[in-house]
Amino acid sequence: MNIHDDAHEHHDILIVDDNPANLELLSGMLRHRGYKVRAAPGGRLALQAAQKNAPDLILLDISMPEMDGYEVCKRLKADEKLREVPVIFISALSETFDMLKAFSSGGVDYVVKPYQFEEVNARVETHLKLHRLKTELGEYNRRLEELVQEQVKEIFDSQMATIFAIAKLAESRDRDTGDHLERVQAICHSISLRLNESSRYASTITRADCENIFHASPLHDIGKVAIPDAILLKPGRLTPDEFEIMKTHAAFGANTLRDVEHKYPKNSFIHIGIEIAHYHHERWDGGGYPDGLSGEGIPLSARIMAVADVYDALRSKRCYKPTLPHEESFDIIIKGSGTQFDPEVVAAFRDTHARAT
Repeated sequence: MNIHDDAHEHHDILIVDDNPANLELLSGMLRHRGYKVRAAPGGRLALQAAQKNAPDLILLDISMPEMDGYEVCKRLKADEKLREVPVIFISALSETFDMLKAFSSGGVDYVVKPYQFEEVNARVETHLKLHRLKTELGEYNRRLEELVQEQVKEIFDSQMATIFAIAKLAESRDRDTGDHLERVQAICHSISLRLNESSRYASTITRADCENIFHASPLHDIGKVAIPDAILLKPGRLTPDEFEIMKTHAAFGANTLRDVEHKYPKNSFIHIGIEIAHYHHERWDGGGYPDGLSGEGIPLSARIMAVADVYDALRSKRCYKPTLPHEESFDIIIKGSGTQFDPEVVAAFRDTHARAT
């Protein structure tokens, strides 16, 4: 019996692999799921096919003669018509170096051969949905510029719902996160409002900034959509190489949002979303990642998110740890003042969360 999803038949997937058997196998499996599939046995033919008719998603091998997958991906990203097309690498290369090179060349995900088809199908569905939501976000922004003032709030609410859906899509791969996004939103909002009331930060963080931080905070871990399940859902401690891959989610998420900022450079909400996604794992003492920033060199929005994210992570059950009570989690945040966290942000957190909420 043919498994055919009508929602899939409009999605055009281009598969690039110099091995005919691989092409035939993967093409057949995806067609069986109702996708429109095109196959290209090499990089140059793939570029020609994509330029003639842009696909919705590309599955790309790395080790190919004449032009490897890295070069193909770089050329796709250099083409204005094709740069937004998500590229998932499927390769037998399994070293950290190969994966990092794939992400740096523009790939959104990486699947190691031999693979389970259900894994490939899940990744395909995830990135097609993410690509669609990202496109819709751009369309909502264009509409926003054209609408009269009385329509702005209605469209703004639609944008926030779409953005939250994008963040939820990234979060949904982790079964233990629960309502993490909603909780960090509330914590970020209370901290930012408290800072707005303080004499030191009253002129630094406005009420509009507080609202932008509230709405942008769910985007902090959107880059985790690019992290393989074997690492993201690993129940034990990550190896150094695995942790290096995990750390790429910060820059990946920020770069995804920069694509939107490039089109809408005056959008302060997107700018704050980039700050939060990129820098929320930096530490006050300079020992964080990805850039090793310290002190007030870290954007304030990210310093707020750092406290909210760690507190909620401590309070939440994860595949690698049990939940901690409020009192213990609260004490850990307070003790991190001046080392891991901004002392002023910790003070605002202390004032608003001394009791469990």
